[in-house]
Amino acid sequence: MFGKERDGGLDSILNNIEQTFDSEPLYSTPEEKAAHLLYFIIKDHPFTDGNKRIGSFMFLLYLKSQNLPIKFNENGLVALALLVAESNPSQKDILIRLVVNLLIDKPY
Repeated sequence: MFGKERDGGLDSILNNIEQTFDSEPLYSTPEEKAAHLLYFIIKDHPFTDGNKRIGSFMFLLYLKSQNLPIKFNENGLVALALLVAESNPSQKDILIRLVVNLLIDKPY
């Protein structure tokens, strides 16, 4: 509907958020997984077009699948997607932390 997938990029991202190290999840909470899913789809461009739209949709779908509340209105989600898209890759950890803090009740 939006863009054609490039070389299994989405599968790679989906596997990445479920990755483990020494039998422990690399991303331990559903909020961290959701934040990384949004970031990776927008920044890694697994589709020829529509990566911000698809990333935002997958982010919301993941939150719903984990029974997490959606705390963004449409404008907030658009702003967040644009912030991720325009960010420098060196700011990844800051952006992930921002998204996680927006999703949880007690920010860290």
